[in-house]
Amino acid sequence: MDEKIYILIVEDELEVMDALIKDLEKFEEFFPVEAANNADEARDVIDYILDHGHKVGLILCDHVLPGQNGVDLLIELQQLPEAAKSRKVLVTGQAGHEDTILAINKADLDHYIAKPWTKEQLEEVVLAELTDYVIANKQNLLPFMQILDAEKLSAAMRNNQMTDH
Repeated sequence: MDEKIYILIVEDELEVMDALIKDLEKFEEFFPVEAANNADEARDVIDYILDHGHKVGLILCDHVLPGQNGVDLLIELQQLPEAAKSRKVLVTGQAGHEDTILAINKADLDHYIAKPWTKEQLEEVVLAELTDYVIANKQNLLPFMQILDAEKLSAAMRNNQMTDH
């Protein structure tokens, strides 16, 4: 069974979720996209992905969600060994400075995207975050050369070869 690396979107506004999914189309062949409307659904989706032997490489999470907010969810996920490896991006127009600082300090937040975003901005962040995830978590980087940052992957492969000797 081939291990897949998923992108998880946690967003309660359907138009925003649809826009994120549409803007991530170019990654979907390599990184299946799953979506959740709230923290409980996100936990269920993550459990499902992990239970089937796959990984969550990137979590794009809104801050304002029904029930538990996005920052608290990301902090909670940081406590789970498998989810702690996931790259975490807060996509929001609502988080205040305190929430954002909390996310950076306690959830190991990797990036912050303010709404509204541009497709190019989102693609650039997703490309960088997935590249970093793959370098940190995968032995064979070759399959990702055509979709991720090939220059960065090549440098990582050269570094790996040097440390293998």
